[in-house]
Amino acid sequence: MNTHHSPLTTHHEDTIVALATPNGIGAIAVIRLSGLDAIAIANSVWKGKDLTKQASHTIHFGHIVDGDLVLDEVLASLFVAPRSYTRENVVEISCHASGYIIESIIKLFIKKGARSAKPGEFTLRAFLNGQLDLSQAEAVADLIASNSKASQQVALQQLRGGFSTQLQALREQLVNFASLIELELDFAEEDVEFANRDQLKNLIHEITKIVGRLIQSFELGNAIKNGVNTVIAGRPNAGKSTLLNALLNEERAIVSHIPGTTRDTIEEVLNIQGINFRLIDTAGIREATDAIEQIGVQRTMEKISQSALLVYVFDAAEITTEELNNDIESLQKPGISMLLVANKADLLTDAQLTALPHGDKLTIISAKEKQHIDELKQRIYSSSIKDQLSGDETMVTNIRHLEALQKTEEALVRVLGGIDGSITSDFLSMDIKQALHYLGEITGVVTTDDLLENIFSKFCIGK
Repeated sequence: MNTHHSPLTTHHEDTIVALATPNGIGAIAVIRLSGLDAIAIANSVWKGKDLTKQASHTIHFGHIVDGDLVLDEVLASLFVAPRSYTRENVVEISCHASGYIIESIIKLFIKKGARSAKPGEFTLRAFLNGQLDLSQAEAVADLIASNSKASQQVALQQLRGGFSTQLQALREQLVNFASLIELELDFAEEDVEFANRDQLKNLIHEITKIVGRLIQSFELGNAIKNGVNTVIAGRPNAGKSTLLNALLNEERAIVSHIPGTTRDTIEEVLNIQGINFRLIDTAGIREATDAIEQIGVQRTMEKISQSALLVYVFDAAEITTEELNNDIESLQKPGISMLLVANKADLLTDAQLTALPHGDKLTIISAKEKQHIDELKQRIYSSSIKDQLSGDETMVTNIRHLEALQKTEEALVRVLGGIDGSITSDFLSMDIKQALHYLGEITGVVTTDDLLENIFSKFCIGK
């Protein structure tokens, strides 16, 4: 590890303190202390059993006092090193969630020798003390931020070390071969080979496949973590806003028979089977009649280009086949899934229904009457998630991990090229070391203080 210390990694032997629960008025707040002197500092302002003589993982009732002044009656939870989140002595004070009480207790702890924790410093200490690797530490932040069942499950799997275990196994195999190639360099004059090139080639092929699968998993993993950007688009008065309201089961958007009612985008989140879809209702696509509507149409096209899924809604009773085909052709973009929604089915004759295009991409609905909305929700889900979601699947959700895996893949390709080109052991060793370096960056086997500061500074204070 880099020996230069950033502000985030200095003084990690200090005892730190922070509020571990959200700010605001509530029944209970938790103030967390961590460090060598955590128990002694808490005990110095404690009226009750001597905390320095109590066992780990016990809870005690008492009072926090400042001299003769009682600040609050509280519960103190003790975690004696190394049996704590940070592997340090940890005390968690559960007090009443008055802003005055919280501030007074934290100030008192600082007066007694603690200092305010920086963002993410508790989890940073857990990493520095070997409790978590770097990808698990990042999963802590993802778990806190998770807002759907799927994102919670993916973060929890990473926190439990599923991703780390797979990467560690790959890295160990590469390390074994790297050490043999290093040995060859020591005997360069004898011109001997300790590392079987065919076995190395087979290993690199196998690792490249696994790394490739992890890279491919990012698209789904990112969708699970951040939600699927889903644009509802179509011509004016096609029923886009009515559809948004039907999907959300509430009157979120203004509905009118007047074309061009929606002038700006409206965004809401719809959860389908544990996945969040970020629904964006857009202005109707047509030749704008004024400057404001023109901006709305322009924003619609921008949102479509940024989406993962386009739900194209058309008035099945009014649109011609030529108009429909033209719209589909102009809106279809590479990398964006597209669903066709024929709206106002309640106004169609049997002949008009029969004349509609058929296929897996088309859903016939009546947004106003809420007909076939559940079927459309299922189509929205399956078009994005398909059968890719598995509880045991290792999934990449972090852009930093993705970039490291891509660099790993590039280094592995160079190793394969080097074996086929019969390059010397020293160049082969360099490329293997590059692959090891990038794999190690993910879990923190290889790291720098700048990287740690970038990661942990994004955490909330108290975590």
